[in-house]
Amino acid sequence: MLVDSHCHLDFDRFDEDREDCLKRAVEQGVGTMLTISTHVTKFPEILTLANSDERLYCSVGVHPHQVAEEPETATETLVGLTDNRKVVGIGETGLDYFYDNSPRDDQRASFIRHMAASRQTGLPLIVNTRDADDDMAEILTEEMGKGAFPYVLHCFSSGHALAITALELGCYISISGIVTFKNAADLRETVKDVPLDRLLVETDAPFLAPIPHRGKRNEPAFVIHTVEKVAELKAVSPEALADATTENFFRLFSKAQRPDTAA
Repeated sequence: MLVDSHCHLDFDRFDEDREDCLKRAVEQGVGTMLTISTHVTKFPEILTLANSDERLYCSVGVHPHQVAEEPETATETLVGLTDNRKVVGIGETGLDYFYDNSPRDDQRASFIRHMAASRQTGLPLIVNTRDADDDMAEILTEEMGKGAFPYVLHCFSSGHALAITALELGCYISISGIVTFKNAADLRETVKDVPLDRLLVETDAPFLAPIPHRGKRNEPAFVIHTVEKVAELKAVSPEALADATTENFFRLFSKAQRPDTAA
């Protein structure tokens, strides 16, 4: 069994063939998919989607890109929206300085509110980080000092130093199709140093389709290519990598139920 630990199946790029995408995922052995919130204002639609299929779960949060356009979301609001069995994580949140679509101070403030929600609920925090390694390491270290919370650095493409700091703080690291790209040599070296029991895999669909689908719309079925590449880097079989990352997902996202036990 495979898990796509981070995708965006509510996006309109799936409107014409969402059900077919789910079928293709199942054909590739993907038994669970986590579709991620980027706008709290669109959360009702995300929750409806998650409730429509036993293979789907969702999160609640505001992406750093959307912080400036979304209403300020209080920690208490985030906590209240987790009161559904299909809501298994907080986020995605974090820092994205590559585009700076939202002011950095606002991104940091939103990130801290999401951390507090994770701490209160015990649900894992789904963290986006891009071109913000120093600030990310500093904030994670400081906030962990206030009280631990579970979290994953999703679609990891940052530096080796941030990976080591995050791992020391108890982090999981999720690898996307970027690991298959020709220019991702540094990431591949970092993956070799991430313990097998801290790895997740994801698509971040509809973005970042792995080779051999580069340039196409990504979808959960394509997570198999990331599994194959990460298995090669970790010197294990794809089956062993799939088993490990699936086990890691359900350990981290402990509110989610494995398909054979889902009600």
